[in-house]
Amino acid sequence: MELSVYNIKGEDTGKKVTLNDAVFGIEPNEHAIYLDVKQYMANKRQGTHKSKERSEVSGSTRKLIRQKGSGGARRGDINSPVMVGGGRVFGPRPRNYDFKLNKKVKALARKSALTLKAQENAICVVEDFTFEAPKTKDFVSFAQNLKVADKKMLLVLGSENKNVYLSARNVPKAKVVTTSELNTYKVLDCASLVLTESSLAAINNF
Repeated sequence: MELSVYNIKGEDTGKKVTLNDAVFGIEPNEHAIYLDVKQYMANKRQGTHKSKERSEVSGSTRKLIRQKGSGGARRGDINSPVMVGGGRVFGPRPRNYDFKLNKKVKALARKSALTLKAQENAICVVEDFTFEAPKTKDFVSFAQNLKVADKKMLLVLGSENKNVYLSARNVPKAKVVTTSELNTYKVLDCASLVLTESSLAAINNF
């Protein structure tokens, strides 16, 4: 697939770039995408949830009623899970949600996500650029020129650019990442994928 290259003013430069079919033209594997997104979301979980069990609840350990003869069920102390204000049975405990995923599966998932964006014609290629200073209005103008200002946009840079990153930081629907930070979730989470020429060159070699 060939795409035109635009400048920051949204003008066609006349240059063409080719998307590597081995990255942007494969048969999407939905299960690989599912696993990669699941791992990404699991790794973001803190896992600090905790409820107090019977031994951790503050309260008297006095036996409430005698063991036999009352005609009712046996009762221990006020901390019993069957009592109001007692501990919780099998409550959540702190845990780590991470799980292992093979590198080849993650690579397949990322290529599948990029292929889906290519099929949706949601990829735009721009010349490498920078801003003289961090200015939000410059980034907004850039997005408007590319006609993606009203969409959830992901801009992929070939390398870190502080001015571009800071300019986009206050734009609600825009995110800026480098090629090394690109993953399946971020690709799927955007409506428009904007690639610079240098980032595309790196992505074509994924």
